[in-house]
Amino acid sequence: MKFHGVLFFPVTPFAADGSLDEERLAQHIESGVAAGAGGVFVACGTGEFHALSAEEIERATRVAVRTTAGRVPVFAAAGGPAPVARDQAARVERAGADGILLLPPYLVSAPQQGLVRYVREVTAATGLPVVFYQRGSARLTADTAAEIAALPGVVGLKDGIGDIERMHRIVRAVRAVPGTEDFQFFNGLPTAEMTAPAYQGVGVELYSSAVFAFAPEIALAFHRALAEGDEALVSRLLDEFYGPLVALRDEVPGYAVSLVKAGVTLRGLDVGGVRAPLLDPAPEHIARLSELIDRGLEVVGA
Repeated sequence: MKFHGVLFFPVTPFAADGSLDEERLAQHIESGVAAGAGGVFVACGTGEFHALSAEEIERATRVAVRTTAGRVPVFAAAGGPAPVARDQAARVERAGADGILLLPPYLVSAPQQGLVRYVREVTAATGLPVVFYQRGSARLTADTAAEIAALPGVVGLKDGIGDIERMHRIVRAVRAVPGTEDFQFFNGLPTAEMTAPAYQGVGVELYSSAVFAFAPEIALAFHRALAEGDEALVSRLLDEFYGPLVALRDEVPGYAVSLVKAGVTLRGLDVGGVRAPLLDPAPEHIARLSELIDRGLEVVGA
């Protein structure tokens, strides 16, 4: 399975009583697919995986599968303690997902072979292809990445650390393994467009776009400009939209998710607030976000 284009990580809408809002999730996913998403990653980081129950992840996956109707691949998240991750993997497979984004073990530092063991045990519980998410304490060496890439069912590696030299070594090590020609690498940093040109330089073409969730016009324009070598538009968007967005994001922990959810609501679909331990953006921050969205749309002529 090969991904192309902008990867869509939808938020998870909650109703007024705090429950999962399946109808609005379907609306959100439909709008993203209609806008041109290359794949849907439901109930993942932007979708508040950390705050969802296993049953809610399964339900969200069913909504995504039903809504996309085979138009694009649907991946869903699993992670945390190995038994929990295996259960989640089985659930999203049962719900009809095309693959799994495997997040790291929770709040534990492990030796490299322990990380290999973790991936092996979870992949053994499912027949779905798996993309492993390197982030937090799950920091792979090049040799470990190559070993994980060679495991049955592992089809990709997403990086959420941001160490370009490490990632360059990982790409080279994996590519040296026979049979990994179709293995895919993903830039999974928050507001990944800021680092997309650098990752592209070390062979990582794909990235997850949180901005696509609330401003697909901006995200798609940036993606096209990067692919076509339109350095003027790339630079302008980085300077006038993405850079200021990152500055706002960094003012409060958790805003990498909270601002995205607020952005979706600003664009016309009320998806509710975030769950604890995150906080919804302050009114002044929502006002700044609104101004940034307007500016980004102006830059791309939307």
